Order: sequence, then structure tokens, then C-alpha cells
Amino acid sequence: MGPVNTVSVRGRAMFVRRFEIVVVDGPQRGQRAVAEEDELTVGTAIGAGLRLSDGAVSRLHCVVRVGARGIELRDLGSTNGTFVGEVEVARAYIRSGTRVRLGATTIAVTVLDDEIEQPLAAEDRCGELLGASPAMRRLYPLIEQCAARDATVLVHGETGTGKELVAEAIHARSARRSRPLVVVDCSALARQLAESELFGHVRGAFSGADADRDGAFAEADGGTIFLDEIGELPLELQPLLLRAIENRTVRRVGTTEQRAVDVRIIAASHRDLRVEVNAKRFRADLYYRLNVLHLTVPPLRERDGDVELLARHFWRRFRPAEDIPPALLAGLLAQSWPGNVRELCNAVERSAAVGWTPPPAAELSYGQARERAVQQFEHAWVAQLMAAHGDNLSKAARAAQMGRAHLRTLCQRYGLRSKLDDES
Repeated sequence: MGPVNTVSVRGRAMFVRRFEIVVVDGPQRGQRAVAEEDELTVGTAIGAGLRLSDGAVSRLHCVVRVGARGIELRDLGSTNGTFVGEVEVARAYIRSGTRVRLGATTIAVTVLDDEIEQPLAAEDRCGELLGASPAMRRLYPLIEQCAARDATVLVHGETGTGKELVAEAIHARSARRSRPLVVVDCSALARQLAESELFGHVRGAFSGADADRDGAFAEADGGTIFLDEIGELPLELQPLLLRAIENRTVRRVGTTEQRAVDVRIIAASHRDLRVEVNAKRFRADLYYRLNVLHLTVPPLRERDGDVELLARHFWRRFRPAEDIPPALLAGLLAQSWPGNVRELCNAVERSAAVGWTPPPAAELSYGQARERAVQQFEHAWVAQLMAAHGDNLSKAARAAQMGRAHLRTLCQRYGLRSKLDDES
């Protein structure tokens, strides 16, 4: 079967094609699962979307996801691998009807005719999050839904995507917003002091403990605790965190007294914790306790149009009285941003502080150099067109034999003034 259009945007909603996974060979032949969201996990664990009993299949073996590029198949660090034909797959885009082998089991992934409707926000921001792409406007209603509940949230996203801003937005819209939001960076916790940082200690509990101290959980009492990079938490501390989540009590280092705490927990990781569970670096029971509500923050490469929006926003932050130079904007649009929004922000700040010189064409890929040339031509052409017609958008669009909305978009892209409402 050929490629299938799996995602479309119509009006104020995104429509994602539903898919099913059917066991076509193996111990559970005939078993099937239909995705109720845009992804489905296959494995032997209780929480798997398609649960298998094959002993050669890992607890969380692989995941199938539909997105703008089609059907994505990704192995989750399984013990025995995921195969399409004779090829072992770490990550691949497959066609509807593809058969995938896991251990002694073969499954078929098929896109169905019906769709899952996902609402899109009308606004281009949510708290400090900014983005007008469908991927971001899909995220904003999910943040609102999480804020309305008090359940634990697990936020996944690459480094630099804005996971802490998601936590702040959830807290600010929740019933706990008048109480503290306490942030704990688990990757920065000193192993020997991590328990004290989280749960506190009493005087004399260890060398240097000169006074009683409340830990992060006690400080967040009544509010929210954000456990950033939870995947870096030492394995020996994970049972203590699990107990705190289950019982809503903490025990300070140096005492046997249990103290009740009323906290909402939001955790985040740039790692896929399912992979960490398979590698036995993260406890499965803790993962399930954290993964009650789940949000994924999209990387910048999946946010069409947001690089320009963000670049203009950051430039105004650092140079409020100036528009971003068109050549700089063109250069930013021609680059990839593996470090996501954080990397883009740093690049704009650096350019605002010390100036910017476009890299020589020889240092760019063919695609980047071509994109730069197109943007330079486009900017000059639109500027001349608008000047020739007195900045009248309608007259210029008629003369150029192009849509008025398209020309307006180009004017906005290059910071050109236009008389948007003049129809003469």
C-alpha cells in the first residue's frame, strides 16, 4: 500500500488518522488494538497499548506513532530488536500494511479511514510558550486539560523545547496557582545530597547538616513540584520518590517521622523513559506512577513557521526599538536548530549583542544556500513591488497576479509596511 496522508488541519482542529495493530502470526494471532491517540506502545507490560505474552518481546518493546510525515515505528531499546523483513529497525517511517516482527510475533500496522479530532487553540501563545504552528496550538488545549486536573503529569521533549515553560503554564492555570511552584533539576543533584534536597534533613543527620532543613517537597506543600530531567534521578532514590508519590508523605534524612505533603507533581525528561525502563535504569513502577497524564513538546523542526515568529519575538526582547534585519532572519530560517528554541534564542541574543555576519555560501549545504538566495530575491522583489504601488497591498497583489493573503504574509515575513485595509 502506498503512502497515506495521516494528519490534516481543517479549521480549528487537527485530524489524525486512526490506526490499528493486528497480530498476524505468533502466540496471540488475531489479537488487535486500535489507537485512541496518535501513538500506541507494543510490549508485554500491563500499560502497553497492545499487550503480548511472547517471552521474546520486551516490556515496552516498540511504539507506533502517526504524524505529519506518516507512520513512525521506533524500537524502545528492546532486548531482541524490531524487524521489518530482515532489517532491524531503530526508527523508520513505514507504509500502511507493513508487517513488523517482534520475537516470535508478527504484527501488521494499518491506517484506518476514521480520524481522531484534536482541537487547536486560536491563540499563538500559552503563558510564556509562543508558537502558531498546528503542533503548538495542539499542545495548548492539552495544557489546559492538565491544569484542570490534579493528576501527575509527565512531560517529554528534546532539550531546549520548553518543558519548564509547560510546567509553569500548567501550574499558573491550576487551582494551586497561589501556592509555590518548586523546580528541582534532577540532573544537577549531587548523589550524596539528593535525598536531602528532595525530602529535607534534621540537624546532625550528616556532616555539614548544621540545622534542620525542609526539602523541595515540603517547600512545595499546597503547590506544585516540577522534577526536571527525572530520568537522571539516581536509581537508589527512585523507591523513595515512588513512596512519596503514592503516600504523599516524606521522611527527612535523620528521622523516622513521616510528614504529610500536599503537592501536585509534574516531571519532565528529554529521554524516553520507556527506553530507560527496558535498560533497567528507571523503575517501571515509578514510570507508570508518573505517566498518568502525558504531554510531548514538539521539536522546532516540527513547528512550521515558528522559527520566524520566535526570531522576531526574541529580537524585540533584545533590541526593542528595531526590527530584525531581513538578512539575519533569512539566515536563521535557512538553518536547522537541533538545540530547539533555546538554541535559536541564544543565536538571536548573540546577534543582537555583537552583530551578525551571514556564513559564507561555501559553508552552507545546497539546500541552505538555495533557501538563502530565494529569500534574498523574495525580499528585494516584494520591497520593490510594494514601493511601486505606494504600499497598497491590493494594488500590488493585482499587479503581481498573486493572492492578497500570500502577499500580506510575505510583507509580514520581511517586515515591510503595507496598507492592509486599503482596497482601492
